[in-house]
Amino acid sequence: MARLIDSKINRLPARQPAGFLFQVNFHDIQALAMLIALLVPLALAVIIYGAMLTRAAIAARATPKVEALVLGAVVNFFDTLGIGSFATTTAWMKFRRMVPDRLIPPTMIAGLTPPAMAESIVFLVLLGGLVSPVLLVGGALATFAGGVLGAPLVARSRVWIVQATVAAGLVLAGTAFTLSNLGLFPAGGTASALPTGLTIIAIAASFVFGLLANFGVGNYAPTLAMLSLMGLDPRYSFPIMAAGASLMGAGSGVQHLKIGEVDLRIVLGLAIGGIPAVLVAALIVKSMPIEPLRWLVIVVVFYAAAVMTRSAIKGHREHRAEGATAPVTAS
Repeated sequence: MARLIDSKINRLPARQPAGFLFQVNFHDIQALAMLIALLVPLALAVIIYGAMLTRAAIAARATPKVEALVLGAVVNFFDTLGIGSFATTTAWMKFRRMVPDRLIPPTMIAGLTPPAMAESIVFLVLLGGLVSPVLLVGGALATFAGGVLGAPLVARSRVWIVQATVAAGLVLAGTAFTLSNLGLFPAGGTASALPTGLTIIAIAASFVFGLLANFGVGNYAPTLAMLSLMGLDPRYSFPIMAAGASLMGAGSGVQHLKIGEVDLRIVLGLAIGGIPAVLVAALIVKSMPIEPLRWLVIVVVFYAAAVMTRSAIKGHREHRAEGATAPVTAS
């Protein structure tokens, strides 16, 4: 994504001559209307989620942990430049045992949502008007719906199921990072819109990605791969992914805050440290060589996946043992 930020700015329309507003065609007006229609609920989500997080923090008298502040700044800085934040945050939380494994996904969603909102606003302003409005809005809303429905599922799931799903997400992210570094990631096409059939498939898949995000499986890698294989210009995937992640995070994050199991000190640290890091990366740094760092991340992510898989297998065996030794009650 590092080079994409520069390309986004360079590909924006040049300064138009006087009177060009009267030459805008119907498609431009429609695209602008759809973009505004997405920015408005996103702005409301920012206000509502920010208010709920602030109220919860004040009620619990929570202050951000220094470690979470640093973690939020680092993972969101590199997330904006092309190294996803879910996999790196999961790996760090697992190694440092910051929270129980079952609470890693909801803690990440609650804490990484505010930086994702800042990131989505940047991408929507730069590229949102150039993407198919149906694909953009439909994909974002589908991811949101999946996130809302998935939040209670992860809260009721057994620990080993969450661990196994998180491990699968880490493997997926590590594979995507490896393919990217080797130049084997789907190159994508040049389209800014998809045929009706592929658009419906993409929107339906976005719902699934939103649901899985509650289990720690980031939506960026699968969405980018899917849309690239469908022929979409990879640049246009970013506003779709970022807007979906923001709305999904707000919807499911609110529920996780209400459930009350997440550590607000970590949530606040991720949020407060992440927002300025996103803005610095997107608007000031814009690009930097990240391939060598991504190789290190690949090693860490695959190792974390192995550790999480081991925990899931152990938890599954313990669950089966408990079921086998449970007393039989008379009917």
